[in-house]
Amino acid sequence: MDSDAFRVHGKEMVEFVANHWETIRSDRMPMPDVKPGYIKDLLPTEAPQYPEEWKTIFGDLEKVVMSTNTNWHHPHFFAYFPTACSYPSIMADILSGGLSSIGFTWKSGPAMTELEMATLDWLVSALDLPEHFKNSHSGPGCGIIQSTASDATLVAIMAARARAVENVKREPSPFLNWVTQSEVGQVVGSTIKKILARVTQNSEEEKDDGIIVPHFHDPTVFEKFIAYCSDQAHSSVEKDVMLCGVKLRKLKSVLEPKLNNYTVTAQVLEKAIKEDRARGLIPFVFVASMGSTNTCGVDFLTEVGPVCNREGIWLHVDAAYAGSYLLCDEYRYMSEGVEMADSFNYNAHKAMLVNFDCSPMWFKDGRQATRYFTVDPLYLKHEHDATDYRHLQIALGRRFRSLKIWFTLRSLGIKAIQAHLRGLNERAVLFASLIESDGDFDLFCPHHLGLVCFKLVKGGNAATEALLAAVNVDNRIHIVPASVHGTFFLRLAVCTPNTNDDDIRFAFSVLKELAQPILKNMNAFRIVL
Repeated sequence: MDSDAFRVHGKEMVEFVANHWETIRSDRMPMPDVKPGYIKDLLPTEAPQYPEEWKTIFGDLEKVVMSTNTNWHHPHFFAYFPTACSYPSIMADILSGGLSSIGFTWKSGPAMTELEMATLDWLVSALDLPEHFKNSHSGPGCGIIQSTASDATLVAIMAARARAVENVKREPSPFLNWVTQSEVGQVVGSTIKKILARVTQNSEEEKDDGIIVPHFHDPTVFEKFIAYCSDQAHSSVEKDVMLCGVKLRKLKSVLEPKLNNYTVTAQVLEKAIKEDRARGLIPFVFVASMGSTNTCGVDFLTEVGPVCNREGIWLHVDAAYAGSYLLCDEYRYMSEGVEMADSFNYNAHKAMLVNFDCSPMWFKDGRQATRYFTVDPLYLKHEHDATDYRHLQIALGRRFRSLKIWFTLRSLGIKAIQAHLRGLNERAVLFASLIESDGDFDLFCPHHLGLVCFKLVKGGNAATEALLAAVNVDNRIHIVPASVHGTFFLRLAVCTPNTNDDDIRFAFSVLKELAQPILKNMNAFRIVL
């Protein structure tokens, strides 16, 4: 394909995508009717040796991709949380792919680096985050776009772990002096002294053999480290902690009065820290949830922040879903106390009309974090004193993601995005009202933002599980379940601007219809009333 053909077929692809969006309601279902392994009947077992006509490739899109794709932007898709999309953001991805740059250093991508720095400063102001997060601020704070919240949490935990390793290794150790002043100081102090003795022994044995033990990521030191999160935290937190090779304690969440949703209290966190230090463990990070996946609950920073700051524990805020809502003044109760956070992240690609992948992250002390991740081969060095984003992410290469923020904010404006977010909430309010007014259903907890959690009134978990099975077979809508402290329930997330009030009523009518046989045949499902 040459440039002339690209002009022709590129326009065809734009038309194809636009037509898909215009006809998704009438021509598609939320979920495809396929089974795992379907692709073997559609593709040859080997790649072609010679080029095929683009017309042939384009003609295969319907059977290979479009008819077998899960349609996240269908108005009857209510699963998980949203994945955002907008035409300006698609345009940005076209340009990013067309430029095909890899901006791991400032010199490898000046525009990529500096536009990212500037647009993340825009977002700090738009979300009403602390000024010290800005790249342009005189302090050490900074912002970077990660690919996902999972990656951002992994980076935060590794930075927290490195800071704790540094504190333990520092000689003479103010950390050791500080921690031994606590009631369990003798136990923790003994643990740290043993660690330091092993570090010294290992260093002497290895230094002459060419073995590299990273100073800030020394596994000898962090084997006694323990991380904390809520039992409502996203599964990625557990995976990230696992990959970091440290222990994890999931703290029991409780219902709080403000949202009547699940949160971790200061008392629970303090108790865990005290107990674990008595065991000889070293608490080093707490990952706070702002908009948990199960129920959209919030670990309030005014609760856990003072504890983390007082105890020298890194506070990372995972606001993957709910962070976008901070664009609106009325939702900023969630971010009160965010100035106490060491790092903050949210997925703009969830609810802010910016396509995947775009996950802004900020550090209170980016200079410190950069030290922990710096590997500096000669071929990556350059003559400029400038930001090199490679030091704050796992991968070396990176895409031109800031184009999506720049195009979307300029083309739509903050006011339009605020209206979109409020619209998602309004649709959720409507669905919650339908659930509350019907005798067959019950809210598991009050709706929050664009999420409603509900279950059948009768039949316990088994009845609600049967309803989910019926929804999956029926295939007119798509929802997913969750479970909190032993109760199984269903989640309806308003995911797309294509979803209107009629779609919400349709979803409720489908659920009502499918629930009737279950409620009439309790014995068949072996359900205890």
